[in-house]
Amino acid sequence: MAFFMSEPYPLPLRPARRRAFSVVLAIELWERFGYYGMQAVLTIFMVQHLRMSDTHVNLMQGALGLLMYSLPVLGGVVGDQWLGTRPTLVSGAIGLTLGYGLLAVSLQHPALFLPALTLIALASGLFKPNAGALVKQIYAGDGTALDAAFTLYYMAVNVGSTISMLLVPWLQQFYGSAVAFGLCSLGLLIGLTYYALCSRWIGRFFTLRKQSLPSLAAEISRPAPTKRALVAGALGFLALWAGSVWLMASPSVIRFCVIILSVALILLWGWLYKQVQPHEKAGLFLSYVLSVETMAYLVFYQQQQSSLTLFALRAVSGTYTLGSWPIFTMSAGQFQALNPLWVMALSPILAWLYQRSARTGRDVSFPVKIILGYVCVGIACCVLWWAASTAQAQVSPWVMVFAYGAMSLGELLTMGLGLAIIARYAPARISALLMGALYLLWGVGMYGGGLVANIAALPEGAEQHVIRATFYAPLFAKLSFGAGIMCLVLVGIFPFVKRLESYHEKNFKCCK
Repeated sequence: MAFFMSEPYPLPLRPARRRAFSVVLAIELWERFGYYGMQAVLTIFMVQHLRMSDTHVNLMQGALGLLMYSLPVLGGVVGDQWLGTRPTLVSGAIGLTLGYGLLAVSLQHPALFLPALTLIALASGLFKPNAGALVKQIYAGDGTALDAAFTLYYMAVNVGSTISMLLVPWLQQFYGSAVAFGLCSLGLLIGLTYYALCSRWIGRFFTLRKQSLPSLAAEISRPAPTKRALVAGALGFLALWAGSVWLMASPSVIRFCVIILSVALILLWGWLYKQVQPHEKAGLFLSYVLSVETMAYLVFYQQQQSSLTLFALRAVSGTYTLGSWPIFTMSAGQFQALNPLWVMALSPILAWLYQRSARTGRDVSFPVKIILGYVCVGIACCVLWWAASTAQAQVSPWVMVFAYGAMSLGELLTMGLGLAIIARYAPARISALLMGALYLLWGVGMYGGGLVANIAALPEGAEQHVIRATFYAPLFAKLSFGAGIMCLVLVGIFPFVKRLESYHEKNFKCCK
């Protein structure tokens, strides 16, 4: 492949680098397989098997989303400053394997459900940032190859998630939730086994690179923690695990924590704004504004895992037809696979459009892309609103295909730009801190999405089989109005945002 042929790596290092990268790619694929497979069946499992109310399920999904986006910040610190990248990654993968295994037996032992769910969130927090960090370490000093490697990396994420979102719900439907969650655990076990067998390729590559390019060796060296530090870390993890279980079981407490987290983020942003140089303030403030704009998308995105899955379960036909001829059938959980399928289909098209517009001097700015993203989200919600309001029986699954397509395009134009926004507008020396803050902000958005999903929560004691599509129409109407209001607000502040962008570009050129 072309991206393995770029400098500064000497020719003998390139095959070793490729093998090292393949190990990370494989375990990342299986990690995504396990997580998205679990996510595709979790809502249905809670409603149908654990007999939880819709309100409880939606809040649980929101709280899980908060943890999933918040804990990688801690995992990054553990990997960078204490345990090291690879040991932290492996620890996370082991925790995920155990977490999915606990979910598999939680139907017989419901008391294990919350410990399993929080263990998955904690382990994912250890795994996710360190997998990406390991890729960066492997390609350190070679930006061109790094960009191409991350393209493959994120493609593996989408491939793993798509396969699992199609396969795991099918297993749940025909063989039960225990088998479905068991497959998620097995996937992580396969990834760990492959890593154990081939991790020497990573070590060999770093050894070769240290000999050939000693200036890059410091990026991967970490002192081994003492036994006392390891014991303290293990006890800290157990305490954090117990605290997370308590939070997940206490909606009022976690709501209070969300408020505290939001205030802390505002204070952090204010403190950073005072610390930067005058010529950096416009870009930094612009990154704040655009980060909040991307955060709002998470409220809509959360619906895929909560209200949209319940809508598909109760009010959408799973049979795709062409005319009067049935083509294939999807279960409620499998509809979530439409998101990564659309992302894979739309990403190269958007990349081509971005490159073409840049070549012709008509590059589309981030603020405009975000506005277009919310237009797409609004179209998706309006289509769902129309379908739910007018359906005589069950809604056609083709409606879900279109809605997921528009929502996925909105994702690429909003949340998909989040890290690039920080990289472009924020000072480089605080970009890592701001990226961590962005993930925390997205976690708040995910929790907010769980609250919004409760607009269509089934009343206690209501029979699921009598719920019609019209029951969900008020939710989709409010989401449509919400997306419309977002568009109006963003258009209204657009002149201010453009002024900030102009100041940033002018100051950047002057001080470059």
